[in-house]
Amino acid sequence: MAKTITTLEALQKSATRYEKELLIMPATSAGATLQHMTGMPGLLGNVVLGQLDGDAELGPYKSTRSADGNFTIAPRELELFLGNCAYGFDPNDVWGTIYGSLVAQGESLKTVDVNKYILMFVAGKLGRKLNMAIWNAKRNADGDTTKDLFNGFDTITATEATAGNIATGKGNYMELSAAIDKTNAIDTFNAIYAAADDELQGQKAKIYVSKDIYNAYNLNYQLLHGSLPYNTEFKKTFLEGTDNQWEFCPLASKKGSQYIHIAPQSNMVYGYGAGDNPGERLAIEKYSSWKLTLEAAMAFGVQFRSLSPEMLMVAKLKGND
Repeated sequence: MAKTITTLEALQKSATRYEKELLIMPATSAGATLQHMTGMPGLLGNVVLGQLDGDAELGPYKSTRSADGNFTIAPRELELFLGNCAYGFDPNDVWGTIYGSLVAQGESLKTVDVNKYILMFVAGKLGRKLNMAIWNAKRNADGDTTKDLFNGFDTITATEATAGNIATGKGNYMELSAAIDKTNAIDTFNAIYAAADDELQGQKAKIYVSKDIYNAYNLNYQLLHGSLPYNTEFKKTFLEGTDNQWEFCPLASKKGSQYIHIAPQSNMVYGYGAGDNPGERLAIEKYSSWKLTLEAAMAFGVQFRSLSPEMLMVAKLKGND
């Protein structure tokens, strides 16, 4: 096997060479949640999202026919926040982990840039925190954690509900009267579906829920149907009665959330700079005797593309305030 070199200089060179790829790594490592949403990489700053709306219809032919379509776009700003970190690590410890995972590749290990893999391993650690903050993050410029960096979907939901933009009268909101458990989960989700806009009912959408609520739905179905086989081993992938249109999306990052969100994947947008945003950088420095420090600055943010009822339904849980 060719000799692999892991030194400060080698890591610094790899950090420079692979900077953009490494700055994408946190978002990639948050894939457990973000794979169910729509990404916008390479953003240079905030971007305005929106949905085109207006009226247009055919009528009996008249050569004089003309009407104003009143087309409008309801703008929603995807705001990116620049965050940074300084993550200390022992390259020898990480090297051992990387080597153990790569040694099975045999001869191919000779051509592996181990320094790149070390940096990807460390940068990927940032993604774990990012994954768990997608919903409950709340911007606090004086904070020190990922949850202080940006406003997550639950935080945006609470803000829009207070402003009256997500409301029962708007057709995109309902409050549940009882906590969901294995005795009422099916009836509760049927009620959410019935309250949703007809257009949302008829299109492919994700049901973003915590894993305990999803498990309650499976248990409820098993209690009601006994040994009747469905899907695979009492694990419902889609909400019953939606013609496989509404897909359950149970997420660890939804644990403790006040809300269930139902939306097409395209309506749940996240953005990041991927090395293109001013101020983003990744570097390796040495400040202590035994550890190196990965210094990273990257931009990130989330937003609903639209709050219209055909694109979003929010159910507020009972007892999770």
